[in-house]
Amino acid sequence: MTASLITLALATAILVSIPGPNVALIVANGLRHGARQGMVTVLGTTLGVAMQLVVVVAGMAAVVEAAASALAWIKWAGVIYLLWLGIVTWRSDAPDMEETEAAPAVFWRGVMIAALNPKTLLFNAAFLPQFVPGDATPFAVLLIGTVYLSVILLGDIVWALSAAYARGWLGKAARWQNRVSGGFLIIAGVGLALSRRTD
Repeated sequence: MTASLITLALATAILVSIPGPNVALIVANGLRHGARQGMVTVLGTTLGVAMQLVVVVAGMAAVVEAAASALAWIKWAGVIYLLWLGIVTWRSDAPDMEETEAAPAVFWRGVMIAALNPKTLLFNAAFLPQFVPGDATPFAVLLIGTVYLSVILLGDIVWALSAAYARGWLGKAARWQNRVSGGFLIIAGVGLALSRRTD
């Protein structure tokens, strides 16, 4: 069991190092609003992933397929929202470095992007069961899910802090801060648009 958990942690760490819509949103908020808002985004995306894990554990394949289909239209609303936000941010004037967006809005945006991505829902349904033995107890399943979420949380915190550090550097060229933040939001929207189910 210990070896399986270590393998899960290493595999998850590799996955977190590859930017996707969640990471793009975290980096964009960290760049534009600073470390605090980046961390709030991380909490939101982590909760979104946790919600997907609950669906995976509770319903497995059939329910996951049904949920992925039902959420497809919501995903496109998220795509449009992220692209709009990215374009607006890109075209904005040089930001006030002290200005921050309300934490609840940042948090729930993170939840929405993470929870309503059918691709990651299906990926989690295919990925996690590989680390769950057939005779696993509820405690073992909970432990596996906790390790998975913990590695995602730590990896995303690194992304958020790195973006906040870069924010200070970009403050010397404030106009570019908006361009980079807007670019990451656009990337998040494009990434979410391209994340579709493979039949």
